[in-house]
Amino acid sequence: MIRFLTAGESHGPGLVAVVEGLPAGLPVTADGIAAELARRRMGHGRGKRMAIERDELEILGGVRFGATLGGPVAVVIRNTEWPRWQEDMSPEPGSPRRRLTAPRPGHADLAGMMKYGTHDARDVLERASARETAARAVVGHLCAALLREIGVDVLSHVVAIGGVAVPDGAPPSPADRAAIDASPVRVFDRSAEAGMVAAIDAARAARDTLGGTVEVVAHGVPAGLGSHVHWDRRLDGLLGGALMSIPAIKAAEVGDGVAGAARPGSAAHDEIGYGGDGFVRATNRSGGIEGGISTGEPIRARAHMKPLSTLMRALDTVDVDQKTPEKAIRERSDVCAVPAAGIVAEHVTAYVLAREAGRMFGGDTVGDFTAAAAAYRRRLEEF
Repeated sequence: MIRFLTAGESHGPGLVAVVEGLPAGLPVTADGIAAELARRRMGHGRGKRMAIERDELEILGGVRFGATLGGPVAVVIRNTEWPRWQEDMSPEPGSPRRRLTAPRPGHADLAGMMKYGTHDARDVLERASARETAARAVVGHLCAALLREIGVDVLSHVVAIGGVAVPDGAPPSPADRAAIDASPVRVFDRSAEAGMVAAIDAARAARDTLGGTVEVVAHGVPAGLGSHVHWDRRLDGLLGGALMSIPAIKAAEVGDGVAGAARPGSAAHDEIGYGGDGFVRATNRSGGIEGGISTGEPIRARAHMKPLSTLMRALDTVDVDQKTPEKAIRERSDVCAVPAAGIVAEHVTAYVLAREAGRMFGGDTVGDFTAAAAAYRRRLEEF
């Protein structure tokens, strides 16, 4: 089964991603991974760090001559700013020049300091930083590549920033990916683009931040991924957990989610029909998952991101040493990272779907994996 680990701190020498369980023969290149990392840096409202980050990467293992070998794939993303930080972030015995004793509201700082018994917020914030999602971009890129081998495509788009939202409509298709990425706020419906850009600019002028909502859509997922038999096998639960693991995401929903909860049952479900191509649904209110199992309809999930906690006008806090009022420190931050959150949502969704597809179809080689998936699809056609 596919699984992954990441390691590293925001201002450490680099981030490492290790992905285990990929079949042999999957095409992988450093350029392909770099392109995905560049997508993660995009979006109106990002801070100056995005201009500094270059995501210098190296594939350390698991790939030979552009294809996976069947063993763990290891990739390091080096921090181009490491020379400026090695004195404060050195792994060698010693102590920092200055401890950060004023935890920032909205971050893991204080809870982590209390949990791990440290009076230096940097011991916590460096790992809690959303910079870690760069390592997950590696994971998502590899998993998305595997999914494409069986005709599954995952993409995302922004549906709300601050109080500006797109009108309800059909979700985008894989053919719309380039157009979405070309938008400064990654919207599929361009009617909301100018309003979102203006809202971000207004928040920047007010030295504030904005959150929003992203939708991730997976096309081509066959019926049957996930399971009803145990709570930890339910596909919607797995997706919800993965989306909620993204820093600053405070809510997740599958299908119509919150809106569906306000409707009567007669208007909340997807009635079933049968046509020449098999079973069909008139609607997709369930978001492509029923009873923890994919239905064959596009999987649709949303993640709701809170406004970023690091503001240009620092929030009130308390010094943990002196127990006196203090202003929170300000690390470099963004005004709005919602467009980038959509990319990360793609990555974690691709991981969940690839892991479940690997569990279902197995195979030590990409050929074995795709053959099993094709045989399963034929069985569904004959059902």
